[in-house]
Amino acid sequence: MDKSIQPGEPGRVVSLEDIPLHSTNLLSLLDEDGVIRYQSPSVERLLGFDQDELVGVSCTDCFHPDDRERVYDAFKNVVSRDEYVVEAIEYRHRQGDDTYTWVESVTSSEPTSGGYYVINTRDISERKQKQKELERANERLKEFADIVTHDLRNPLSVAIGRLKRARREFESEELDAMVEPLNRMSRMITELRTLTMGRRQDAKTMPVSIASHAKTSWMVTETGDSELRVEIDPAVEYEADIGLLDHVFENLFRNAVAHNQTPVTVTVGALEGRAGFYVADDGDGIPPEKADDVLEYGYSTARGGTGVGLTIVSEFVAAHGWELAIENAEDGGARFEIHTE
Repeated sequence: MDKSIQPGEPGRVVSLEDIPLHSTNLLSLLDEDGVIRYQSPSVERLLGFDQDELVGVSCTDCFHPDDRERVYDAFKNVVSRDEYVVEAIEYRHRQGDDTYTWVESVTSSEPTSGGYYVINTRDISERKQKQKELERANERLKEFADIVTHDLRNPLSVAIGRLKRARREFESEELDAMVEPLNRMSRMITELRTLTMGRRQDAKTMPVSIASHAKTSWMVTETGDSELRVEIDPAVEYEADIGLLDHVFENLFRNAVAHNQTPVTVTVGALEGRAGFYVADDGDGIPPEKADDVLEYGYSTARGGTGVGLTIVSEFVAAHGWELAIENAEDGGARFEIHTE
């Protein structure tokens, strides 16, 4: 077999045996028991071992003790499969200085002609570090939100209570003018707390009836004379976190009511041709040039709006692994589509 290839540059021949030498990933061959039979030269650069140093060693001896069982079970699951499968797994691999680094290994169930299994391993330590920093930042954000909302909510409640008593005793335009700003502050505290909760929460999903939760969310939302029309089969369910989904509906309903001068009809229905559902109203709609702006934190065109509601919708939809699309409904109103696949 010819182990060379002729690239586009005339007269230049590259040996296929050189490829592992220049690969940025580590290529390993394991037998069906998980014993290392070969590793590419990149093992020195990636993990700090000489090329043949780990040959003959069980791969489990190279894993962090907390990862060994999980990773080995994944390997055995792949090599024991009759059909062709590929699996990727993240874990901590021992380095030449006996420290550990995060890597991702990909293996397939198809062995080589010699009966070995090819493992392609890459360094993901930088990504893991960024992920860890993000988690710490989110935790600090949550702690900050807890402190701020607690320290603001109590004096704000006192101010709102005293304002109510003052307005009962005195007629004053100045006192009346204070009602909406204080109420807006209260809404902002609640929405910011909700937003930070969602950013740090892993969605805990279960099968949820979209129709049922749309109706429940409508009942607890201030919608005035607006009406809800549910046109999705109650039997249609999606894997969702109930708390996050309710916040999605409540904020979409409030948005429809707040951004239209007259009562609207809000419709919840199933998407055609793909998995998911939509929330649409028959109001004024969203100008196409503003479709991206409405999801930005702090953006609002409603009087007294906080500009947080649709940010919550966007983040909580993403927490489920879903996608949010904004369009105008057939009758001219706003339409928010949630694609679940």
